[in-house]
Amino acid sequence: MSAAPVQEPEPTLHPPRGNGWVAAGAGGAVGLLGGMIGLGGAEFRLPLLIGLFGFLALQAVILNKAMSLLVVATALPARLIAVPLDQITPHWPIIVNLLAGSLLGAYIGATWATRMASRTLYRVLAGLLILIAAALLATHLGQVEPAGLEGAAQVIAGVLAGAGIGVVAALMGVAGGELLIPTIVLLYGVDIKIAGSLSLAVSLPTMLVAFARYSQDKSFAVLQHNRHFLLAMAAGSITGTVAGGVLLGVIPDEVLVPLLAALLIISARKVWQHA
Repeated sequence: MSAAPVQEPEPTLHPPRGNGWVAAGAGGAVGLLGGMIGLGGAEFRLPLLIGLFGFLALQAVILNKAMSLLVVATALPARLIAVPLDQITPHWPIIVNLLAGSLLGAYIGATWATRMASRTLYRVLAGLLILIAAALLATHLGQVEPAGLEGAAQVIAGVLAGAGIGVVAALMGVAGGELLIPTIVLLYGVDIKIAGSLSLAVSLPTMLVAFARYSQDKSFAVLQHNRHFLLAMAAGSITGTVAGGVLLGVIPDEVLVPLLAALLIISARKVWQHA
């Protein structure tokens, strides 16, 4: 008699640890941290979803992606006030160039995440948290200078960079601004303020592609089962991001960025241990 096939267990959809106020407070804290250096804070939110609230790796990524979408959609109008549309539209070829890679990268990254063993995904996420920590240090404490690429070389580099960022953003459930902004400055020599707006224009459709791919996986049900938690944490994240933007520059980058990088590295270690 042949053995019965081994069934993959259904994802656990138990309520998260803590209530809505805890979720809102945690979202506000990570939003504040991210806002103080001009980011949305999703890279800090992911370890909390895993370590503090007890979600499985893929569930945490999907929740983080949903919240990142809400934060970016909210940030767009405010960004258009700071950087008017007529300053962004001349740079539309940059958006198209990066999207040519990032849309495909997002689909691939989301597909990989849904097919990885949970143990492997935890370890991948830990490695990516360290990558983000390194990117923060290089971007905020180093000097990002244009690479001087032109023509076909610049286009190819943009597609490849976009693809890589799309994969990372999909795997972590983040917008990818911490990688997109320095990439735009490096490849196209754009002012960093405009680069921030361009990164939103690239990250929003990129996140939508990853989100659509995740919607085909059974773990996507975590959004329905935890919708009140999702809305509470997203509201806290948006509020914290706005407050962090107001406090932008209050704490010198030389002090804040190393602390945040250390926090990401500690988080990476804890996420790795979940494996």
